[in-house]
Amino acid sequence: MTSLAQSIHPHLPYLRRFARSVTGSQRGGDAYVASLLETLIADPSVFPRHLSPRAGLYRLFLSTWSRLAVNAKADPPSGPSAVAECRLAAITPLPRQAFLLVAMEGFSAPEAAKVLDVSPAQFELYLDTAAREIAEQVASNVLIIEDEPLIAIDLENVVTSIGHSVAGIARTKTAAVAAFKSLRPGLVLADIQLADGSSGLDAVNEILGEAQVPVIFITAFPEQVLTGLRPEPTFLISKPFQPELVKAVISQALFFDMKARPR
Repeated sequence: MTSLAQSIHPHLPYLRRFARSVTGSQRGGDAYVASLLETLIADPSVFPRHLSPRAGLYRLFLSTWSRLAVNAKADPPSGPSAVAECRLAAITPLPRQAFLLVAMEGFSAPEAAKVLDVSPAQFELYLDTAAREIAEQVASNVLIIEDEPLIAIDLENVVTSIGHSVAGIARTKTAAVAAFKSLRPGLVLADIQLADGSSGLDAVNEILGEAQVPVIFITAFPEQVLTGLRPEPTFLISKPFQPELVKAVISQALFFDMKARPR
C-alpha cells in the first residue's frame, strides 16, 4: 500500500510553483509548503483522503495559506516571469487561485472546484472574475476565423463578455490573412475547416509568417492538428466548447503572453 508521503511526493515541486504564484514570493510560498508538511507529519489525518493525492495536497495548502500568517517577506519580481507575477498580484485572491489551478496547474474545472471546496457554479464565477480582471490588464483585439455564423457569434459573445474586443470575423483562409494584415489583432481564434474548403491551419501558418501572436484553435476535428508529425498547437479546444473553458484559455494565452509559431 502506497504511503501518504509516497503519494504526494511527486506533486511537491508543482505545489511549490503554485505556492509562489499564490503568495507572490518564493520564500513565502516555500514557508507555507513547509508549514503544510509539518502539519501532515504531526497529524496525517488532516489530509483530505476523499480527494486524489494531488487535489488533496493543493486543498490542504490553500487551507494552510488561509489560516496561517507565515512571516516571509515578499521577493520583488525579477527575471522573465516578473511581468506575469505583477499581473497575478493584481487579481483578487480567490479568482487568482481558480485561474492558476486551471491555467498553470492543469486541473479541470470540476477538479479545481473540489480543491477550492466550492460548487462548480461558484468556481465558474471565480474564473469569470479572473478573466475580466486579466482583460483589464491585457485587453486585446481578437480575430475570429470561423465559417459557422452562429458559432462565430457565440465566440464573439465570449470574447466581449470578459472585456476584449473583436477585431473581425473571417470565414475563409484568404479573408483571414487579409483581416490579420489589416487589423493586426493581438489574439487569433481559429477553426480548422473553413467555408470554401480552405484550411484554418494554413491561414494561421501564413499569419504567423507575418507576426508572432497567440493562437487558439477551436475545432470539431482535433485529429487534424494532433497528428504527432509536426509541432502541435499550445491551445486546442474541441467543439462543442464550453464558454468558461474558452474564457480561461483566452486569459491564459494573453496573461502569459504565449506567442504561437508556424506549424
